[in-house]
Amino acid sequence: MKIVKLFLAGIILLFAFYFRLLFWASWRVLAFSAIIIFGLGLILSELRGLSRKYANKKRVSSFLIFAIASLALSYALALEIKFNLTKFIVLNADANQLEKLGQHFVIGYRNFEEIKTLVSKRAVGGVFITTRNIRNKTKQDIQQEIKALQDIRQSQGLPPLWIATDQEGGMVSRLSPPLTRLPQLSAIVAGDKKIEQKKDEVIKYARTQGKELAEIGVNLNFAPGVDLNKGIINPNDKYSKIYQRAISADKEVVAKVALWYCQTLEEYGVRCTIKHFPGLGRVSADTHIADAELHTSIDELSNDDWVPFRQVMSNSQAVTMLGHAKLTAVDTKHPVSFSKQVVTDILRKNWQHNGVLITDDFGMEAVYGSKDGFGLATVKAINAGVDLLLISYDKDLYYEAMYALLKASETGNLDREMLDKSRKRLELSSHASKL
Repeated sequence: MKIVKLFLAGIILLFAFYFRLLFWASWRVLAFSAIIIFGLGLILSELRGLSRKYANKKRVSSFLIFAIASLALSYALALEIKFNLTKFIVLNADANQLEKLGQHFVIGYRNFEEIKTLVSKRAVGGVFITTRNIRNKTKQDIQQEIKALQDIRQSQGLPPLWIATDQEGGMVSRLSPPLTRLPQLSAIVAGDKKIEQKKDEVIKYARTQGKELAEIGVNLNFAPGVDLNKGIINPNDKYSKIYQRAISADKEVVAKVALWYCQTLEEYGVRCTIKHFPGLGRVSADTHIADAELHTSIDELSNDDWVPFRQVMSNSQAVTMLGHAKLTAVDTKHPVSFSKQVVTDILRKNWQHNGVLITDDFGMEAVYGSKDGFGLATVKAINAGVDLLLISYDKDLYYEAMYALLKASETGNLDREMLDKSRKRLELSSHASKL
C-alpha cells in the first residue's frame, strides 16, 4: 500500500510541475483539481499514520509520502496564485493602457464569457475561433456569438475586432463542419494543366470560403500557406507537416494561386494570411514542440521561397504570418517572429512593407522555450515592428504577455515609435477593410 501511495505522490508532483505548461491547456482545471484532491488525501492519510506508533520503516515511508504530497500541493498552489494575481493585475489595469496594448492581441478562448470580458475591457484586438468553439453549433449560432462581440466593440466606438480562423482546406479546416469541407489548395492545382487553366477553379474555391466565412462574421483567414513544398518529412513533425499542406514546389505556381485566392477573399471583406515567413518548406523541426532553424542563404531565399511572399504582399491586402524558425543567415538568437534583424531590417526597411504582420501562435515551444522566455519575447516582437500577437491555443498566456507589455511600458522598455507606426498600420488596415 505504501508503494502505491508513494507512486501516486510522485505522479501528483509531476502534475504540479507541468500542469501550467502548454500541452495541459485543455485539461488544466482537471489536472489542478486532481492535484488538490489527491494531494490533500495523501497528506491527511499520512498525518494519521505519522501520529501512530509505527515501526521506523513505516514512519519513514509515511513521512516521505507526506513530504512529496505537500511539496506538490504547495508548488501547484503557488503557480495558481501567481497566475491569478497576474490576471487580476491585467484585468484591473488602466483602461487606456489596456486598449492601447490590447489592440496587438488576437486571442483564442475556451470560455465565451471570458473572451466577452476581455472585449468589454478593450483588452484585445481580435479573437481566434476554432473547432473547440463551434462544436455542435450551427452557422447561425456562430454568427450570433461573433455578432455579440462585435456589438460590444461597436458600442465602444472602436474598429471591428479581427475575427480569425484557420480554414486552409484539407487537414486544416477548423470550421468544417458546419462550413463546407474543401480539399487543400494543392489538390486544386495538381495535374498536367498549365496553372493559368486552373485559375477559375481556384477562384471558385476561394469564393466558397470567402462567402461562408463572411456570412458568419470571420474577417481574417489564416490561409493560404505559401511555404514551398521541399519534400522534407520528419517523423517528429506532429503538427506543421508543410509537405502535406504546401500548394506546390514551384514558386510561380504558389505565387499565382495565393494571389488569386487572396484577391477573391477580399471581395467578401475577408483578409487572407500568407504564411509562414520566412518559409517553413526547408525546415525539418516542428516549431510547435521544438526549436527550429532555417540555414538557407538570403540570396537563395530571395530567388525562391520569398517570391510568393513578395508578390502577394505587393498586390493584395494580405496579412503576413511570421513563423518561429530562426533565420540563421540574419539572426542566430531569435525566431523570426521576434527578431528585430528580420522584421525591422528586412521586412520594414529593405522591403518597405507597411502591411500587417501577425505571429504564428506565440504559445509554441520555439517561443515559450526560448532563451528570452515568453514575456521578453512578447516585448521584443512589438519592438521589432510586429502588429499582432496570436495566442490561439493556451489563452492563459495572454495574461502573462499583457503583463509583460504593461511592465515594459511602465519602465520605458517599449519602443513608442514602433507602437505608433503599428497603430497607424492597424487603423489603415481597419479602414481598408470597410471599403
